[in-house]
Amino acid sequence: MSSRLRWLLPALLLLGWLAVGAVGGPYAGRLGEVAENDNAAFLPSDAESTEVADAREQFQDADVLPAVVVWEDAYGLAPEAADEAAAQLEDVAVLEGVTPPVSPPIPAEDGQALTAVVQIDTSGGAEVDAVVEDVRAVLGDAAGAAVHVTGPAGFAADLGAAFAGIDGVLLVVALAVVLVILLAVYRSPILPLAVLVSSVLGLGLASWVVYLLADAGTLTLNGQSQGIMSILVVGAATDYALLLVARYREELREHRGRFEAMATALRRAAGPIVASGGTVIAGVLCLLLSNLNSNRSLGPVAAIGIGASLLVALTFLPAVLVLLGRAAFWPFRPRYGSAAPEHAGVWDRVARLVGRRPRRLWAGVGAVLFALAALVPTFRADGVSESELFLDRVEAIEGQEALSRHFPGGSGSPVLVIGPAADTERVAEVAAGIDGVSPAANAPDPQIAGDRALLELTLADTADSDAAVSTVRELRAALDDVGTGVLVGGRTAELLDTNEISARDRTLIIPVVLAVILLVLVFLLRSVLAPVLLVLTVVLSFAATLGVAGVVFDHVFGWPGADPGVPLFAFVFLVALGIDYNIFLMSRVREESGRIGTRPGVLRGLAVTGGVITSAGLVLAATFSALAVIPILFLAQIAFLVAFGVLLDTFVVRSLLVPALAYDIGPRVWWPNRALGIRTAPSADGRRIGGTDQSVRRPAPNTPQSGAR
Repeated sequence: MSSRLRWLLPALLLLGWLAVGAVGGPYAGRLGEVAENDNAAFLPSDAESTEVADAREQFQDADVLPAVVVWEDAYGLAPEAADEAAAQLEDVAVLEGVTPPVSPPIPAEDGQALTAVVQIDTSGGAEVDAVVEDVRAVLGDAAGAAVHVTGPAGFAADLGAAFAGIDGVLLVVALAVVLVILLAVYRSPILPLAVLVSSVLGLGLASWVVYLLADAGTLTLNGQSQGIMSILVVGAATDYALLLVARYREELREHRGRFEAMATALRRAAGPIVASGGTVIAGVLCLLLSNLNSNRSLGPVAAIGIGASLLVALTFLPAVLVLLGRAAFWPFRPRYGSAAPEHAGVWDRVARLVGRRPRRLWAGVGAVLFALAALVPTFRADGVSESELFLDRVEAIEGQEALSRHFPGGSGSPVLVIGPAADTERVAEVAAGIDGVSPAANAPDPQIAGDRALLELTLADTADSDAAVSTVRELRAALDDVGTGVLVGGRTAELLDTNEISARDRTLIIPVVLAVILLVLVFLLRSVLAPVLLVLTVVLSFAATLGVAGVVFDHVFGWPGADPGVPLFAFVFLVALGIDYNIFLMSRVREESGRIGTRPGVLRGLAVTGGVITSAGLVLAATFSALAVIPILFLAQIAFLVAFGVLLDTFVVRSLLVPALAYDIGPRVWWPNRALGIRTAPSADGRRIGGTDQSVRRPAPNTPQSGAR
């Protein structure tokens, strides 16, 4: 390549990416405009609650979401409270986005509360959050009685407010944490900025693409997917940057010119980086098999994020590094011919430890992981109520608690039963016999449309509680005897359907993810035994993480349990990302084994990759930990699971268990491909080493040290 072209190509790449950042960057702050957080929108069309929602259009306007208003005074309502509440509701009825008429306030039997239902219009893309905010602004205390807005619309508004931080706070926290880690790793003010800019550009590109697809209706975006994508892009782009920078610094010690060093670094690092990114993309795309729209959409959203991370790490970052040259590492510039730091230090000592006692090491680590995995039954993932979804106290929760103190818990969120009009009396009779259905609030008053009837039943328990879910499950079973045309829907039924479908997805998708990743590893390493061992170690690491989380969630944080989707998401990310680090390690081991034999290659690969991989693990764990700043239980649990799991995999599984297993097994680890165990290569003094690898099967006392070096 001509000298002029050598400079022109990276300069053009740099300018091109800056243009992408200028256009795509603003979309990172606009993703909330196309995000949906309505649970009903995530259910498949064949779910029973979805069929009820569709059939409800025959009876009334289905494009409304109820907001339940509660006035409460524990000392008893003043006589004028009802009049003041009614006057407030008249003002609410004329608000834009409110569907009239608004029901009059209904007093509780104990005389301490009033309640009313306000229907929020959701047609034409109306923003529920904004309408509920307007309603709350108009409503106020009535003769000393405190007022709360709850119900489905109230929870949707508070959920939207919680996710609002994803556009700003989450990204700022994640980038700040990454910057601190990079400054500690590189001890340079220039490199961290270059890596951080590459992450931001990758996020801008991913946000741009996702926004356009979500706006066109091609995919569904919600707050969870939005937050996870941001974290994935920042974490993955930084991880790939760490690997490339480490290889570039290594090659700068072997080459005088920056261009030759970068060409060699790209040639040797691009394969593992692309393989790692491809593995993650293949893993997350398995979520397309999910029946939940929210899970299914996360697959392509995350894949787009990883693709953007790969692209920026292999184009923008090399261009910046080659333009900066050795100055990028200032003040610790790698000099041509200088000794590599991995020839001494902590990872050299770890490699010696692995070489001295591999079997004792992997057996001990494996025993500890199995003991932690035995705690998996303590992890509860049967679902949580909507009110337990928030880590902070929000108005919707306070209102729901006030409602439950004075009215049937399901007030404002009725169970909808649709069936043949001829069976209406029988349906009402069966429903009245279910314990969880409130008899006082359920006089048979069906709505008739053609040959079908709609009954609204009020539950005795809060609509999103476990007891309410059990009541709906029992109600469905009882109504099956009435006829196949009887359907049960509503808010509680949507929660039940979501939990059941999530559990079914988990059973289907986890084995598929394992199979896909195993096939990728077999293709990459051209071996069968090594990929099987790698997958098994990552699965063991995930089980240990789940066991620890079960204890921590229950006894440390006091969390009520987890959504069924939490272990699925954690598994997909931990297995895919955990395999990433094994790919980084084993790709280098494979490269070194081709030159010096398997066992010395294991030690050499561990010594030279230990620092960069653990740094990458710290970055990824820190970025996922940033999810905890969003006060949503689901995201906080994902943050802990992925962060802890990545650290466990990085510092224990990848650093000790995998190298010890590979060293103990020796060249057979590449079975059925034995070629890596019989290649020879000239040593530094010109003699042939390796042979049939017999020279390292019974290592001399100093072999681990020399192999690691």
